[in-house]
Amino acid sequence: MQQTSSRQPCRQSILVGVSTKMYLGYRDSLAWLEQLRNEVDARPALAAGRVVPFVIPSFPVLPVAAGLLEGSPLLLGAQNCGWADGPWTGEVAPSMLAELGVRLVEIGHAERRRHFGEDDAMVALKTRAADDAGLTPLLCVGETEAGEPAAAADWVYAQIASAVDGDWDSASRLVVAYEPVWAIGAAEPAAAAYVSDVVRALRGRLATAGVPELPIIYGGSAKPGLLPTLEGVSGLFLGRFAHDPANFGRVLDEALLLAGTRGTCPALTASDGHDALMSLGQGKE
Repeated sequence: MQQTSSRQPCRQSILVGVSTKMYLGYRDSLAWLEQLRNEVDARPALAAGRVVPFVIPSFPVLPVAAGLLEGSPLLLGAQNCGWADGPWTGEVAPSMLAELGVRLVEIGHAERRRHFGEDDAMVALKTRAADDAGLTPLLCVGETEAGEPAAAADWVYAQIASAVDGDWDSASRLVVAYEPVWAIGAAEPAAAAYVSDVVRALRGRLATAGVPELPIIYGGSAKPGLLPTLEGVSGLFLGRFAHDPANFGRVLDEALLLAGTRGTCPALTASDGHDALMSLGQGKE
């Protein structure tokens, strides 16, 4: 199912994605995906590529989801991956995800670190394996406690540097999901000014490493109304608030409005998904 395209959307595209985690069963997941696609199909402006939507259901749903999303701008992601093919019982290889039509994969989520013991070394292995398989690593990073934006940016920068093991060329092919651990599952997201300050400081540190345009999206109780208040952020990574498809549509509308002043981009479909994400991260072609 892996597809490629020569079309490259503009680097100013806004990413809007959602993960179901393990909240939905199999049948509910498929029904929800159909509704999510309806929200996307109802917004033909998404075909311009200025806003790139993506969805990350649970593993068992992926094969059917690829068919449901065919021909749509809605890109398919996976919630995790292993770090190699071979004798790894219970893991899912990035190469198999690529075969299924997956375009990006979450790596290093705070819940994986806390509950499943994933450390920096394992995150680095998975990041490299996903990149080698042609997937875009969606690297989840974030400080554990609220504090000063500069300190949070230092923490996150160190997580990114560890994940790419000093290979800043590969870092340019990431999408970073900045998710303050203390904001995940909270009633409200982190304050917009705080997020903007962290991302601004982080971009300054990344620029010194040669990756000034790295896409950085915010997650952590993200919901409608937040995106227009953020500065320097490349989009949102939604959770339970987007389990209501209408909320996903509302955030898409906000993103389209913001993207309206950023010029036009080539047409984008799911078959262009990996190129879209790689272009955003200045990735290899």
